[in-house]
Amino acid sequence: MGQIKVTKCPIEGLYVIEPTVHGDDRGYFFESYNSKDMREAGIDRLFVQDNENFSTKGVLRGLHFQKQYPQCKLARVTDGAVFDVAVDLRGGSATYGKWYGVVLSGENRRQFLIPEGFAHGLLVLTETARFVYKCTDFWHPGDEGGIAWNDPEVGIEWPLLTGAYTGSASPEGYEVDGVPLSLSEKDRKWSGLKDTFKF
Repeated sequence: MGQIKVTKCPIEGLYVIEPTVHGDDRGYFFESYNSKDMREAGIDRLFVQDNENFSTKGVLRGLHFQKQYPQCKLARVTDGAVFDVAVDLRGGSATYGKWYGVVLSGENRRQFLIPEGFAHGLLVLTETARFVYKCTDFWHPGDEGGIAWNDPEVGIEWPLLTGAYTGSASPEGYEVDGVPLSLSEKDRKWSGLKDTFKF
């Protein structure tokens, strides 16, 4: 091993992974993924699909989860910066409903491993950002669920975000460093944790 540094997060199952970067006056090189290094670090996953999205400052995506076909995700940013968040939705977990977030950027080259059983979301902090992630299962139409990004019960502290909760997932009145918050129509309609999971 030695090519990656793996840090356990306060919520069990979440990891921040940092590669070894080799640089000189020509530029740099690093392995963005090495299954042997991952296995030696105790993370043995089979990824079957790579996804990429490009967004502008103030875009918030999430919080999404898969219902019947949960995915483990390994996320990173190649350009720009985002605040990447995972919320524990595992029934019986000691940290159910708790969140953890990390800044991923093209500069810090960190990766965030989010296992099955979590909701996931991100907020773009720079003018633009390119977000890429690996998944352990394929996309299944109609399988996505979500919870409100601003649910006060979860209480995510999104950096650079200003605004006041008005009882819904609407972005109205919120700004990111002066830029109006931007959500998809779908993400504006998610409910809070209690209304989404009624036990």
